[in-house]
Amino acid sequence: MSKYTMSAAGIDTGKYKLDVALHGRKDLLQINNDAAGHKQLSAWLRRHRVERVGIEASGGYERAVIARLRKDGFTVIRFQPLQVRAYADYRLQRAKNDKIDAVLIAACAAEATTIREAPDPRLEPFAEHLTLIEQIEEDIVRFKTRREAVRDVKLGRRLDREIVRLKAWRALELKQLAAKLRQHQDLARRLALAASVDGVGERTALAFVIRAPELGNISREQAAALVGLAPFDDDSAERHGQRHIAGGRSRLRKSVYAAALPAAFHWNPQVIALYKRLVAAGKPHKLALVACARKLVVYVNTVLARGTPWTSRPLSI
Repeated sequence: MSKYTMSAAGIDTGKYKLDVALHGRKDLLQINNDAAGHKQLSAWLRRHRVERVGIEASGGYERAVIARLRKDGFTVIRFQPLQVRAYADYRLQRAKNDKIDAVLIAACAAEATTIREAPDPRLEPFAEHLTLIEQIEEDIVRFKTRREAVRDVKLGRRLDREIVRLKAWRALELKQLAAKLRQHQDLARRLALAASVDGVGERTALAFVIRAPELGNISREQAAALVGLAPFDDDSAERHGQRHIAGGRSRLRKSVYAAALPAAFHWNPQVIALYKRLVAAGKPHKLALVACARKLVVYVNTVLARGTPWTSRPLSI
């Protein structure tokens, strides 16, 4: 009985070129990373009867070719660079160039056992818009830091004007993003459900809807791990190490952590009670805030799963 082998290809992405390799074969291809090259690539993959394509995330330069291949019916797996590097270490492979990387990515694609469903294509432009808003927020923080160190009155006023401008720009982009997302009835519903949780404002709700479309269809433990707020064991034999959060989607985690502070002090009675209990038990402030952020993720995951808004419950005294 012959053993069935998955026909897979790997793509190493560059700004201007794509290097392509077939798993288990010597066929290689280099094409331009543009619409004409993507069309040529699709035809080449069909000619070689490729079913699955692996590609490494590369600062967004992979987005257009992924969209084209998925449109043409290929199963596309987007690997994080860390995954590809770990696989190379597992194979004790040290050599690295574009062609070698393509071969390596093809092997990763062929051996992948968990294939995630392709993300909703509507979310990618929203994610790009949200990233711009996050970058504006980072710029505001930088300018505020610079302002604190400036003593010259004229320079200080110039920095103040720039901070005001950035805040106005952020507010405008946020309003436009929310309006565009609400044009889709299902996404608008998810946004309203997420924002119904006490302590989750529109800005954080947008991050949940755009950056974690899986919420509502996974367990609370998986949701916490997805955002990067799950404490992982660090034990070996008789040693019991300290648990740490790791991995996950860093931009979403940052948004949720920022929301956890006001939620734990003002807006959500359950989160306030959790924070007070942890601090009273001797837990550090940041550890308690991480637990509060994780609780917000669990709450949002729950309302999205149930399809009903959050109901605030006052704590019994």
